[in-house]
Amino acid sequence: MSSFKVNITAINTKDETRRTPPVDALVDTGAELSWLPKRLLMDAGIAPRGKKRFATATNEVIERDFGYAILESEGHSTIDEIIFAEESDMALLGVRTIEGFSVMVDNVGQRFIPVDSYVASFYSLKEVIRNKENNDKYK
Repeated sequence: MSSFKVNITAINTKDETRRTPPVDALVDTGAELSWLPKRLLMDAGIAPRGKKRFATATNEVIERDFGYAILESEGHSTIDEIIFAEESDMALLGVRTIEGFSVMVDNVGQRFIPVDSYVASFYSLKEVIRNKENNDKYK
């Protein structure tokens, strides 16, 4: 298994002219959320909305601020929660952002591969009505 980095930019959801510079972030499919430097997020006007707790690989529990941003990388974008990383933290691109990009990670080729998003259940209104009518027959 290889690891690789991509540039990621966070954009202020209320003023899209305010954004972070591109940040070199590790693509981390083991991390749920994306992490970018707190100072850069604050400079872009992205405000903390609360705090989240995380268990580290060393079983330490840490707490970090989180907020919301439009995240862009490699021509893909999504809106997601973003963690305000402290200076000692790595910049990470987490799996929720990756899923929001509608891509899968090719670790060997060190790239994103676009994929279709899945719908858990999709019926047309006509199918819903037909199924209800069929079910009503057997009551």
